[in-house]
Amino acid sequence: MGDEKKDENSDPLLSSQLEPEKIQRCPECGSTRFMRDYECAEVVCMDCGFVITAKIADRGPEWRAFTNEQRAKRTRVGAPLTYTIHDKGLSTMIDWHDRDVYGKSLSPGQKAQVYRLRKWQRRIRVSDATERNLAFALSEITKIANNLNLPKNILETASVIYRKAVKERLIRGRSIQGVTAAAVYLACRQCKLARTLEEIAQASNVNKKEVGRSYRFLVKELDYFVPPVKPSQYITKFSNQLTMQGKVEEIAHKILATAKELKLTSGRGPTGIAAAASYIASVLTGERKTQREIAEIAQVTEVTIRNRYKELVERLMFQISL
Repeated sequence: MGDEKKDENSDPLLSSQLEPEKIQRCPECGSTRFMRDYECAEVVCMDCGFVITAKIADRGPEWRAFTNEQRAKRTRVGAPLTYTIHDKGLSTMIDWHDRDVYGKSLSPGQKAQVYRLRKWQRRIRVSDATERNLAFALSEITKIANNLNLPKNILETASVIYRKAVKERLIRGRSIQGVTAAAVYLACRQCKLARTLEEIAQASNVNKKEVGRSYRFLVKELDYFVPPVKPSQYITKFSNQLTMQGKVEEIAHKILATAKELKLTSGRGPTGIAAAASYIASVLTGERKTQREIAEIAQVTEVTIRNRYKELVERLMFQISL
């Protein structure tokens, strides 16, 4: 119990939980040496063993943290920070219900005052041109992410990328829509989520060339490392959109893994290779999909799928164990 007991003088939490007259001296022997038993939730005199206080409440958190990083993540002090809002979610909001904290309706004079406070609260949330730009751009990023059903981490990453671009003053002279679409595409590439430029451009109503131009500009100026797209990242996407069984996806991954070992994916477009592997897997499992169906999903031509299909069949069909 030595590690679990503290001297009262070194435990500031104890002095805030016990009454002052009990802290100063033991009522049995008059000693001032106390210890705290964490297992029994008691404060005991170290000289005579008299239990001074029992069933003391632990006012600390219900969670434990062993590192500073864990402590920072588990601490709950309000809403979590988010980069998808221009003020990171730290602003206050005056509710539109004209009621006080007890639920009672406000008087006419108080209603007028709350109305003015609410109006100025909305105004001062976005104080200057930079914040207005950021608020509009982050709302555009949220719209694009919602249109594409992107996960939360993509939305947060795209918001951080746009904030860096604003900090480096790279937005001047460029359209906000183009830069936001490029930030979303860059976030997808960084998080290894299979989304094409055509999909991003269609969701943002921006020309594909403008999105590509802004994307290359951000990568160059912000010095980002963008990992190359792997064909295996598109397999799951194609399987979900074509509503194929899990066995088809598994066989397609095996085909791609063997093709990669034989260097057949080098110099080939990832979407074409992935589409051809999905087509071969659908044929082998009996869940046949036409080349036109796969071409429409993969946004490549049927000729590309046929060419990649012939290359894979000639080199792999007798080497893959299915």
